Amino acid sequence: MLLEAFGSVLQLLYLAMLVLAVVAFVFAVTAREDAYRAADKQKKSFWLIILGITVFVNLVIPILFLQIAGVIASIVFMVDVRPAIKAVTGGGGRRGGSSSDGPYGPYNGGR
Repeated sequence: MLLEAFGSVLQLLYLAMLVLAVVAFVFAVTAREDAYRAADKQKKSFWLIILGITVFVNLVIPILFLQIAGVIASIVFMVDVRPAIKAVTGGGGRRGGSSSDGPYGPYNGGR
């Protein structure tokens, strides 16, 4: 009983690592090449190779040591590289407004 629960927890962990790797790979593919240079990060081809190997390892060769290395690479991409690329390309979900803008324009505090 306990081993079955542990096995299902491990399967969920493996699935989470795969999903993280695939999402990071998709973000790496969709970003422009010049954005990597402008953000002063490694080349796009570098990240595509690293994240592609990570996806491959998670799908084909389930060796925990390699999967942990891939998770670390995916986390570094998602936490460091992707925000830098979004800042350079102007992507961020906002359309140039300030934090005090409402749906009908800026809110000036009753001035």
